[in-house]
Amino acid sequence: MSGFAADWLALREPVDHASRNPTLAARMRAHFAGRDALTIVDLGCGTGSNLRGLAGDLPPRQHWHLIDGDAALLKRAREDLAAWAERAEPAGERLVLHRDGRVIEVSFERADLTVRDLDFTDVGAELVTAAALFDLVSEDWLERLVARLVARKLPIYAVLNYDGEAEWQPAEPLDGRVIAAFNRHQRGDKGFGPALGPASSEALAQLLRQHGYTYGSFTSPWVLGPAHAALIGALTNGFAQAAGEIEPARKAEFAAWARARAAAEKVTIGHRDVFGHA
Repeated sequence: MSGFAADWLALREPVDHASRNPTLAARMRAHFAGRDALTIVDLGCGTGSNLRGLAGDLPPRQHWHLIDGDAALLKRAREDLAAWAERAEPAGERLVLHRDGRVIEVSFERADLTVRDLDFTDVGAELVTAAALFDLVSEDWLERLVARLVARKLPIYAVLNYDGEAEWQPAEPLDGRVIAAFNRHQRGDKGFGPALGPASSEALAQLLRQHGYTYGSFTSPWVLGPAHAALIGALTNGFAQAAGEIEPARKAEFAAWARARAAAEKVTIGHRDVFGHA
């Protein structure tokens, strides 16, 4: 919850991978079954977690084009992907990874997605994907993206979009106040204009429906317990900080809440995955 710091992304990665909805992942795999190769564009790639989580479900030869606005995260992505691979070979500005019998060519692009062309013809995209991104984008931006994808009949796979559901157990009286304030914060401008926040998955599903796409939208919640103590602590602190920005008079009260709730026995954070194709 500390912005897009690489350490936060590393902390959440194992839970992100485990939380993807298996039914929707199976539909996505089936859609590309029989393909020998596939070109994937990953929006807001961070350190490359989405590639690491998804590569095993895709054809044996893959080209991933990773896009992010943060040069430091792209550098970290190159390093982390090379470490993840069984073998990694530089190929000019690209990286060729070998893992589990797959050959994965990776290219990296630093770009502002609010101004970049979103049909991705320049990289030959055959699938557009993103993880934990669409709750940050605006309705206008999402409409523009979907319109461009529909024009090329490109599939889209958007996973781990926050849906506004959050629960700490056992419950405490202040939980609801913090969660409500956090959800209001999620609708603020995250760089794309007023963010869709918890409404993002439904907004995406509705756009796909309007354009005649076949789509699925399924839950992919984080379910955190004692083994995830570090993640619970960071997450709880992030909720309190965001809530404090919405209700400054309660900032100290929310900080005290975070210190106490970091030891919660169980935390559930709701997400949804969406896959759509022409």
